[in-house]
Amino acid sequence: MSKVIASASMSLDGYIAKDDNSIGRLFDWLQNGDVEIPTASPGITLHLGQASAEYWRRWTSDLGALVCGRTLFDFTDGWGGRHTMDVPVVVVTHSVPTEWVDAHPDAPFSFVTDGVGSAVARAREIAGDRVVAVTAGTIARQCLELGLLDEVAVDLVPVVMGRGRPFFGELAQDDVPLGDPVTCVQGDRVTHLVFPVAR
Repeated sequence: MSKVIASASMSLDGYIAKDDNSIGRLFDWLQNGDVEIPTASPGITLHLGQASAEYWRRWTSDLGALVCGRTLFDFTDGWGGRHTMDVPVVVVTHSVPTEWVDAHPDAPFSFVTDGVGSAVARAREIAGDRVVAVTAGTIARQCLELGLLDEVAVDLVPVVMGRGRPFFGELAQDDVPLGDPVTCVQGDRVTHLVFPVAR
């Protein structure tokens, strides 16, 4: 069965975006190195440091599907119908954006209206034995509360944002334990950390 991993770039004080969903300096590490990494998005090539490039290649080669919420989908306009990492996307939503679907008939996007659990199940079907990534924020929080997460991957950026959208937000339970990091990669202006979720 595929692993389910919540993943995001995060500030030292735990934020993944500003209140308006802009990212500030959180993605600077994607453009501060000499290693070119092409993406599925036209005109976007990453420029990573060597350590981050190796980490990125391992991460994306294992990735089979992505689960995101409607807020991120709308903010990116569904990545124009093709996610930057070229993986199928499952969107958790209250209503299917029919105009967008009609405008992107071949896009590998699924829209699930009956909750995060169903969305993760659908993503697992799509991914097979490969990793299912879930975006941070509300989706990651719900997955954690439902016991669906296997790991939490944090690209820790040395910046303090002061306020914004937190990685998990307010949990229904206190003190959810994670294991010691199974991955710790020091990049340029980022540290890549992967924590197993204790069961």
